[in-house]
Amino acid sequence: MKKENETKYDALKLSNQVCFPLYACSKELVRQYGPFLKELNLTYTQYIVMMVLWENEEVTSRELAKLLHLDYGTLTPVLKKLDQMGYLIRERSAEDERILIIKLTSEGRDIKDKAVSVPIAMANCMGLSLKEYETLYKLTYKALSNMEHNSNN
Repeated sequence: MKKENETKYDALKLSNQVCFPLYACSKELVRQYGPFLKELNLTYTQYIVMMVLWENEEVTSRELAKLLHLDYGTLTPVLKKLDQMGYLIRERSAEDERILIIKLTSEGRDIKDKAVSVPIAMANCMGLSLKEYETLYKLTYKALSNMEHNSNN
C-alpha cells in the first residue's frame, strides 16, 4: 500500500525529471567529442564557434554569443585562443567600435575538412536510428525555442 506522501513527492524524484537525463546526456556528449576534437586541437566550445564561422564566415561577437547561448565571459577567452591559433581574426567595426567582428581565416577554413567526419561519428556513438536521431533533434530544438519564447514574455 502506498503512503500518501509518496504520490505527493513523486515529482521530486530524480528519475522523474526530464532535465536530468538531458543534463547528463549533454555532459556525456561533450566528453565523447573529446577524442575527435583532440585531433583538431579544439575544445568543444571552440568547435561550436568554428561551426558558426564555417557557416557564416563573419559574425559579430553579439550574434555569436546569442547563437551559441554563451555569455561574453565565456566567449571572450575562446575567441582570443582561436585568434592566437590563427583560425579567426577579431576586429572592431569601423562604424561602431563597440561592435567586435569575428572573421574566419584561411587557416580556420582549412580545418573544416578535418572536422567533416566529427558529426557523423558523434551521431553513431549515440546508438539511435536515423528516425530517433531526427526526433530527438526536433524535440530538443522545440523545447529550447519554447523556453526562450517563454522567458522573453
